[in-house]
Amino acid sequence: MSSATVDLEHGQLTDEAIRSTMTNCSRGEAHRMRVPGWVHECDPAHEVVGWRDPKAPERGWLLVPLDEAVVGLALRAAPGRGVRATAVCDLCRTTRSPGDVSLFVAARAGEAGRKHDTVGTYACSDLACADNVRVLRATPTLKPDPGLSVSQRQEGLRERAAAFAAKVLATRD
Repeated sequence: MSSATVDLEHGQLTDEAIRSTMTNCSRGEAHRMRVPGWVHECDPAHEVVGWRDPKAPERGWLLVPLDEAVVGLALRAAPGRGVRATAVCDLCRTTRSPGDVSLFVAARAGEAGRKHDTVGTYACSDLACADNVRVLRATPTLKPDPGLSVSQRQEGLRERAAAFAAKVLATRD
């Protein structure tokens, strides 16, 4: 798909609108994407939205607010059951139990992606970072970034997800 983004600020969040944001996959891949119903209730213009595809568990999808628009990213989880030790998600900075953080790779947009150039990050295995930054108190399996308010954690998540999206969109010389 093209590396253009779509402004969803004033539009209804439909499956087609979500598919049109996908910047690093083919139209066919975007068409096969399964969008859970709860995603339609989210506001990707202001929050990071992520989910795994239940029919293709190695697949993940991320909607990231970036420069007044929304960028959709297709992700692929590395094989295995996630990091085998307690780990911190690079996006939401939440400390998770063993197996709850996985390496995700995203093909770069455009020609670089067609040449199999990828960018990777460690993220919550369920891609529920937006929910994790809202946790008020640490649990034995989920410890949000300490000392920060929920709004500070949400802003940090948006900034780190936008930086990751920018790496996916960046052209390589």
